[in-house]
Amino acid sequence: MIVRTLDQARQGPRRIQSETWESTRLLLEADKMGFSFHITTIYAGTETRMHYKNHLESVYCIAGEGEVKTLADDKVYPIAPGTVYILDQHDLHIVYAQSELTLACVFNPPLKGNEVHGADGAYALDAEVVSD
Repeated sequence: MIVRTLDQARQGPRRIQSETWESTRLLLEADKMGFSFHITTIYAGTETRMHYKNHLESVYCIAGEGEVKTLADDKVYPIAPGTVYILDQHDLHIVYAQSELTLACVFNPPLKGNEVHGADGAYALDAEVVSD
């Protein structure tokens, strides 16, 4: 059994910060669950362009208000507590955070740990493995 708390994970290498977001990776590839699970905060007033060419992602909004826009069709979807959006087509997208967003995110394949978005908005597959 794996047991860890969000507070514990935030104190170590599982917390990754970027200019517009931070993510605490509670489950990673090294945990051998077949997916990774993160609590991510998107900072208020920001926009983040992402394109998970190597991963599929499911996102559940815990708190905050924002929008996600899929660039292939320019559709905009509101994000609020209780909303789930699933990037099942490796969708190129932008998240607009009107207020601070707290999101629960699941990735397949699982992240290794220290990934941040590259210039193309994607996470690379050759990231460094993080373990406790």
